[in-house]
Amino acid sequence: MTALIIHGHFYQPPRENPWTGEVETEPSAAPYHDWNERIHAECYAANINNYPNISFNFGPTLLSWLESHHPDTYQKILEADRISAARRGGHGNAIAQAYGHAILPLCNERDRLTQVVWGLADFRFRFNREAEALWLPETAANDAVLALLIEQGLRYVILSPDQAKGKINSSQPYMFRHPDDSARSLAVFFYNGPLARAIAFEKALSSSRGLVDQFIRAAASGDLVNVATDGETYGHHFKFGDLCLEHALEVEAKQAGFWITNYGEYLDQHPPELEVEIDNGPDGEGSSWSCVHGVGRWTRDCGCHTGGEPGWNQSWRRPLRVALNFLRDDAALKFESVGSEFLGDPWVARNEYVEVLLDPHRAGASFLTRHAVRQLSDVEESRVWKLLEMQRSALLMFASCGWFFSDLAGIETIQLMRYAARVIDLQNELGLATPEKEFLELMSEAKSNKPEKGTGADLFLKFARP
Repeated sequence: MTALIIHGHFYQPPRENPWTGEVETEPSAAPYHDWNERIHAECYAANINNYPNISFNFGPTLLSWLESHHPDTYQKILEADRISAARRGGHGNAIAQAYGHAILPLCNERDRLTQVVWGLADFRFRFNREAEALWLPETAANDAVLALLIEQGLRYVILSPDQAKGKINSSQPYMFRHPDDSARSLAVFFYNGPLARAIAFEKALSSSRGLVDQFIRAAASGDLVNVATDGETYGHHFKFGDLCLEHALEVEAKQAGFWITNYGEYLDQHPPELEVEIDNGPDGEGSSWSCVHGVGRWTRDCGCHTGGEPGWNQSWRRPLRVALNFLRDDAALKFESVGSEFLGDPWVARNEYVEVLLDPHRAGASFLTRHAVRQLSDVEESRVWKLLEMQRSALLMFASCGWFFSDLAGIETIQLMRYAARVIDLQNELGLATPEKEFLELMSEAKSNKPEKGTGADLFLKFARP
């Protein structure tokens, strides 16, 4: 039988006010209160019958929001993983995701590790098992990123076919070896590119019969058809796409003889036989599924954008990243210096802080028992939590969406600025000298395509700073 694996990447950026933890009204999402609510109605709730049949990942920040705002949908997602694991030899449909949806090749080594460790810990806490794989935001990868996945014990990864070095066949898994020439490796599944484009952009979801016909044509090249798209394609980007997918998988694909499965179960029967190298992109900075220039979309005006007006540019991307990198590095120095007064190893403590975020009442005391150098006073404990929250905001200010769209003044980019403002605000609360003046000078180099919006510094002062 030909295996059929559909993967949905379900994600929303963190939209909460960094000070209150609440999502504020987003008028562009009308008639809903905000975009999370709108996409929940159109997609996340609408796909509850599909989760047992598809491979999927949900971003940790989205799962946190669903848990508190739509617990029924949240529980259905967890249940779908349990159901699929029972059906598929212990291999649940869910996989993990890097925590804050940062472009991992563009992170420094320390942040890259934390993003992965937090994503795996979040998955373990929610799904009550170890993840077999981790979704890379925008599938952005280079050798260093895949090496980290191997070091974290992951079994496979999903990439775009354009990220392979040389020609590959998406109907089989490949083996990527750790660059240290050890025997360690992980399997790489390259999804079917033409089929993914047809689903995401070419109205393949107009008819379940037509969709399965495309599956059948794709099966001519081998005994695996696997495709990955944004999960929001099914119902949000394409109305009734959730119903099309449901009927295709529940009825017509089975009638056509497909084996509906997931990557873990497939690997049990079809381990990779061929090795592969990946395209590390310009200067080794990485490749991705949504930028033909590697990962330029998140660091410069590479030509990739979404929407916008004629004559607009994305030259604002580079100074935005330079400014945020500057703030990150300044905060890291202060975290290490001040944190060392209270924590044995501040960076090890940061990696484990996710446990407190997930279960503060249970994990808070044990966290301090493990990491504090001595019994801390209430004032000292407060300083520790503020230092760690400063680091959490510093991680979240790199969510990929802030660079993805057409202008600096978009709501996603403003949200990154709000996390930056939270980093500065926490430094103030800790009595530390802040680099706000230097940060604003760097942000002033980023200019909106709308003259009335001004520079990144103008936007920060108007919309981000509390």
